This record gives sequence, C-alpha cells and structure tokens, in this order.
Amino acid sequence: MEVITTHINADFDSLGSMLAAKKLYPNAVLVFPGSQEKSLRRFFLESVLYTVPFEKLKGIDMASVTRLILVDIRQWDRIGRFQQLVDDPNVEVHVYDHHPPTGRDIQGDVEVYKPYGASVTLMVELLQERSISLAPEEATVLMLGIYEDTGSLTFSSTTVNDLQAAAYLLECGADLNAVSNLITPEFTQEQVGILNELIQTRKVYTVHGIEVNVAEASADGYVGDLAVLVHKLKDMENLNVLFVLARMENRIFFVARSRIPEVDVGAIARDFGGGGHPSAASATVKDLTLFQIREHLLALLSEHLKPRDEKEKVRDHMTFPVKSMRVDDTIAVAAETLNRYNINSLPVLEGELVRGILTRQVVEKACYHGLKKNKVSEIMSSDFVTLSPDDPLRQAQDLLLRGVQRFIPVLDEERLVGVLSRTDLLRSIASSLPTAHRDPLAEEPSDTGRERRVARLMRERLPAHAFELLKEFGEIAESLGMHAYLVGGVVRDCLMRRDNLDIDIVVEGDGLEFAQKICERYEARKRSHERFGTARVVFPDGFQLDVATARLEYYEKPASLPNVEWSSLKLDLYRRDFTMNTLAVRLDPARFGELVDFFGGEKDIKDKVVRIIQNLSFIEDPTRIYRALRFSERFGFSLGPQTRTLMQNAIQMGLPEQLNGRRLLGELKLILKEERPKEILERMQELDLLRVIHPDLILSKRVRTILENARQVSSWFRFLYLDIPWEEWLFNLLCLLALLDDQAVETVRKRLSIVGKKTTHVLKAKGEGENVLKQMVLGPSDLNPGRIYHWLYPLPIEVLLFLMTKTSREKARKAISLYITKLRSVRVSVTGKDLAEMGYEPGPQYREILEKVMDARLNGLVTDRDTEKEWIVRHFPPQEGPPESH
Repeated sequence: MEVITTHINADFDSLGSMLAAKKLYPNAVLVFPGSQEKSLRRFFLESVLYTVPFEKLKGIDMASVTRLILVDIRQWDRIGRFQQLVDDPNVEVHVYDHHPPTGRDIQGDVEVYKPYGASVTLMVELLQERSISLAPEEATVLMLGIYEDTGSLTFSSTTVNDLQAAAYLLECGADLNAVSNLITPEFTQEQVGILNELIQTRKVYTVHGIEVNVAEASADGYVGDLAVLVHKLKDMENLNVLFVLARMENRIFFVARSRIPEVDVGAIARDFGGGGHPSAASATVKDLTLFQIREHLLALLSEHLKPRDEKEKVRDHMTFPVKSMRVDDTIAVAAETLNRYNINSLPVLEGELVRGILTRQVVEKACYHGLKKNKVSEIMSSDFVTLSPDDPLRQAQDLLLRGVQRFIPVLDEERLVGVLSRTDLLRSIASSLPTAHRDPLAEEPSDTGRERRVARLMRERLPAHAFELLKEFGEIAESLGMHAYLVGGVVRDCLMRRDNLDIDIVVEGDGLEFAQKICERYEARKRSHERFGTARVVFPDGFQLDVATARLEYYEKPASLPNVEWSSLKLDLYRRDFTMNTLAVRLDPARFGELVDFFGGEKDIKDKVVRIIQNLSFIEDPTRIYRALRFSERFGFSLGPQTRTLMQNAIQMGLPEQLNGRRLLGELKLILKEERPKEILERMQELDLLRVIHPDLILSKRVRTILENARQVSSWFRFLYLDIPWEEWLFNLLCLLALLDDQAVETVRKRLSIVGKKTTHVLKAKGEGENVLKQMVLGPSDLNPGRIYHWLYPLPIEVLLFLMTKTSREKARKAISLYITKLRSVRVSVTGKDLAEMGYEPGPQYREILEKVMDARLNGLVTDRDTEKEWIVRHFPPQEGPPESH
C-alpha cells in the first residue's frame, strides 16, 4: 500500500500538496495523520468544489504500507502514527517539502526540497515537468495552498516560482473568488475577542537593538484560524517581528511571523517542537504555562539574535559637526552658546587640539559667582577620556552610564570629528524591558531611533525612475564620504501610503558639492542658495529635487526668521515643525531604506496625532500654528493635548500678530490650496486667528455658505477642462473676504504685503464684480449674450467664479456660466484688413464696426466670416460710411 500524508494540523498547503502528489502517485491513498486547521475543516464541510477521496487514519494497516509519501513536512515528530514507518527498512519514504532543514528531518529514499513560499509550488513544477493536467476544481484547491502560505503572495518568503505556479494554476481555471472566500472568512465573535486581547497585551522588547513584539491570549475552548489573526495583527500594527502565545484548552499555541532576516522564527519555533520558515512558523506546546513559554522565548531571542553592538562603531552614533569653544573664549560666550544650541556640554579647543570639556552646570555656577568675563580655560575639565570613530560602541558604556563623563570627544588622529553623549548611547542600547505606550498627555520627544526598512513602501509609492535615482544618490554620497537621507513630507506620505513626489534630500556633508556631483552625472542644472547650503536640481526631463546640507536654526527673537548653521541629521530634523515631518530614510547602499525616527514620528502617524517637537516651537515660529491646523485637517489628525495648549498660549501672547505679511500670506495660501479650506478656516476662527488678517474678518453663516459653494464651483470649473489659467487659492481668498468692503479688502492686501500685479488686480476687481452682479440681478429677466459679455469681459476668472459662488440668483449664475463656457471664447472673424478690402477707410469707424459685429456674433445674428461681411454691408454701406446711430 502507498500512503500520502502530511503534518498534524494540516492546512491548505498540505491539502494542495497531497492532491498534487495523488496525481504523481495515482495508486496511493490520502490520509491525514491527525487534526486539521479549522479553515481546512470548514472547506470539507462547505466546499462543493472538489470531492476529495480521503481515507481515515484508523482504517490504515501500518504493516501493509510499502511506500510513505510525505508532503509539506520532513520532521518525524509531526506526522503522528506514521513516524513508526520512517525507520522501517521495508517502507520506502519519499519526501517533498519547502521548509528549511532541521535536526529532526527524515532521511528519505527520495527527497525533493526547494525553499519556496509554499509546498504546492514545487508540486506544480513536478506536474508541469510530467505534463500532467489539472481540472479547474483541482487548480483552485492548489491555489488555496499557495495563497495561504504566501499571504496571498505578499509574504517576504514569496518567490518568483510561487508567482509562476499561481499564474499556471490560473491558466488551468483556478477560481480566485472561491479562493478569496475561503482564505479570508469573516471573523467569529470568539476570534474578534482573541484579536482584541492580542492587541491589548502586545508588548515590545528590544533585543540587541531589534524590536520584537510578543502578544498573548487565552480561551477556554479552541478558537481556530489563529494564524489568520496573527497575520491580521501584524498588518494592523505594521510589525516586523511578532510572536503570539495563545492558551486554548490544555495547550499553548505558538505562532510567529518575521519580516527581517535578523529574526528566523522557524529556528525559534523548532526549539518549542514546531517548525516553519524564517518568516513564518508555529508550534504546539503542552505542560508549560504562558509565563514559562514567554520567559523561554525571551531567553531564546537573546541566543538567536546576534547583538548589533558587536558590529556598531562609535562613528555610527556620534553627533557631528561639533559646537566647541576656544580656550580664550569667555564664560559668558560659553553660556550663550549652550543656550542658543540647546546643548549641555562643549569641548574646548586650542587650535585643533581638544584641551578640555565644559558642562552646563559648571558654566551656570561660574556665572552665578560673577565670573562671566573669565576665560573658559579657567573652569574647564582637563582630565577626560576620548574615543576614536572606529572604537566599539560598548567602550563608551561604562564611561557614560556610570557618570565618569557626560560626553566623550571623538578624535581621529587628535582631530575632533564628533562627540558621543549619554543620549546617543541610550538610543543605541534601548532597554529590553517592554516599551510602554506613551502617555498621550506627555509629549516629550522620543529618542528611540528605530531601525525599520521602508524600501518596499518607497518602491510602491514612488515612480520607478525616482526610486532608482535615490539608490544612486546614496552611492554618490558614499563616494564623497557623505551620508544622504530622504527626508520630510515624502517619507511621511510614504508611510501613510499617499502620493508625494516632492523629493527632499539632506546631506551630512557639503550639500552643494553633492548637488554639483548629481548635475555632472545626469546633465542636470541647479539653482543654489549659498547661505542656506541648499540647491534645487532640475533634470533634463523636468524631474526636480531639493538638496540641503544638514543644518540647525536658532531664533534671535520670537516670530523672526532663523539664523542657520551646519549641523548633523538629528539636529536638522530637530529644527522641523512636527514629529510626523522628522522622519528620514537612509540612502547609503549598506543601509538603504532604513527608517530614521529620532522623535517618535512613526508612532504619531499611527496614532493620528499632530505633535510639536519642543515646547518653544510656536514661540520661535508662529507660522507653525497655521501648519498644525492644515496638517490636522488634511490627514484627519488631532492636535496633541500639550501641542494644543502651547498653541493657545502662543496665540494669547499675540505672536501671530508679529508675523510679517509675506510669511502670513504664505501660510494662508497653503491653507486656501487645501482640499477642505473651509474646515481649516473654521478652526482658525475658534482660535481667534482670523483677526490677525483683519479685525472684522469672521466666518458668519453667510460666509460659511459661500465657502461651501466655492467647493462646488471650483469642482464644476475644473471638470470643464477649459484652457483657462487660474489660481484657486486666490478664488478662495475672495470667498473668505466676501462680506468685506473695498476699503477693508485694501487693508487686507496691505497686511498680507500683496504686491503682485495679478493678485492686486484681482482683489481690486472684486468690488467691480459685485457692482456688475447688482446690475445683472436688477436687469431684465432675459439678459442677451452681448450685454453679458460686455459686463463680464473685464473681470478676471477668479472674480467670475467668486460671483457665481456669492450669488443666490439663478439668473446671474446662468449668465456667468454662459460667459465662461461659451461667450468668453467668441471671436470676430473679420479683421481690419477685410474692412479695407471691402472699401472702408481706416479710422475710428473700424472699432465701432467690429464692436457691433461682436454684438451680432454674441447674439447669434452672424456665425462666420461670410455672414459677418453681409451684416456689415447691410448695416454699414461702404459708400455711405457708417450711420450715426442704429
């Protein structure tokens, strides 16, 4: 007798592989060695796709088995009663599997192992090699196996072969609707309860610098499809490594998933008697408690995960460039430097040699004692330890954590190249205790720089050419001895799966030199701003990006423009407005796609919170108040409690009023360009910010209605696809100022420092347009096209759309709509040259004739050049000249 079997707790990959093996061994019987996953049991109960000819285990006479065919398994301890046949010399064993090798593997007479995402894939390849066909129902069952084991072809363990096998099964008629219904069933009440418990109990452990998530749940009875719940949790929380321990009945179910190569969950599962792949594994454990398994798991993680600090050097975590003092600088200068740059320690140099170190505590005490004019060399500490950039990071641990020094100068052949602080060290050796969820009321910046690869997200959201360019930029930076990072809104929107092609690169080094190198390689051109160390690079195909040297900013006074100095990436990100905008991605080849998150921006995005980085943020730059409201409305985020409080404090201090007109106009423009400007303006009114623009500016019920109409009118205009240039923000500004008179609008223009010709013209035309609107409303009920044209022709398109938005009279709206869609493009065909040929003497009469012809054209009396000439001859006989009146 030949028997085809698989592992206990069989799944769809097991089932599909067994059915494929049946095609290869037609005389063999199919037998499960024990229980099956709930999803598989449901398949047998509900599916009418395929009548599967399975024998019961108890009906198999083990003594009569001559060949044992194992699929999707090669571990002897997971095949139930069939393990007694493995060492029987009279039984031939054939093994087909895709799981990595273990110490408990069966040595078969025939072994086929391929590291695919699913065992079905290797079975499909064998069927194709032997030209064995599949019916649509059979192909559907096999497709179930591939989809289940590869997460519908999304797991990192998915291979090209899995995709090719799936494509072949689709050609054979596999029903993807049936696959979807069976792979993603609705959760039962019990499953929802387990998922909720996993969410609530999830803890984060940092083991050798790698974040590992562990979640636990318990149930009195068995709840199926635990693997599906684990996958759901992993996707919901976007986790790289997840271990789930679930107590059900009298055993613990262990399910693990990993997206990173540093964590091989299959190897860890094998220590619990289970198995699987590096990216997905499971085990069933008896006679141990949840606590015991968790402790054993944490111990195994310490063994299996290689400590990152063995390969990390001081250069990987030091801060540079370094702020320093000269030995002859005064203590007063040191105090000012410490406050300006918000740092606590400074090295003291003589030439290029480090002669001592200063701390804030020593400087403040010296100032207290009236020593501001003394030199720093008199109070500096000259007994200190230094490190080199290539020293192991662990060498700094005793020095910094035991309080021997507050920071360590990093020297390269006696030249100061960086400093390593306690914060730098603590960030690199984050505690392996569970990471508690941050208190929503506590908005202190997070210093835990997590390492997470987002290259796949970048590839998904960015055009292919842009993604490849970023990889090449990393190589260019490395060749120059620099580090390049993708930063800002594009990283934020990438994580939020939003499109954004505003590419910003920050360089630790000389950003202008880096930009020049890009121009040389790609024949691009650049526009540089020497003072800020920035450049815009424009490629031949029009693609653009901004390059900046990492810099820090400090403010001489509130609401002023910042002073700029070169800095490190961390300090560059610290100067930004909100945590969501402080994210960066490494571009250097060795660590390409690694997310840099010093301030907890990723978590704030996940929590949908707008949070400032430091408490003086709104005071130093009140424009951030407007930005906070704009981002909050755009993304549907809430303001963090502390952020809201500090915003209100800055408003009460009158800081928005101190903004100059150009900066205020810049923020207002961005607000009025948003998809939902009305909602942002309403929040501005709640915070009493509209009065900063004009004391009489309020969002009354009438203005709110106009702004709501503006959304509909702008959508209508865009969908006309007319080749008419317009500025939507300016149209929205007119709607905001709808109830202000001409004098108040002029005051607004001056407050916002509006000097551009077009913008000034549009604002002044607002009053003219409103007068025309009154004439239209009071005029005859049937307005002829000629009159409409002459009324509206002088008005800018933004004013016309504003009038449509403001009026509630259907007659006026129809007239303006007629002008925009038809009358505005009407032109007279006859020219002055035609009039001369028709015998008219050149002179003022030409203008009168052409204006009259235009009226005739507008009112439908003429339609082309010939009818225009006939009309002219009829109304302006050439021999008589034009009559005095008509």
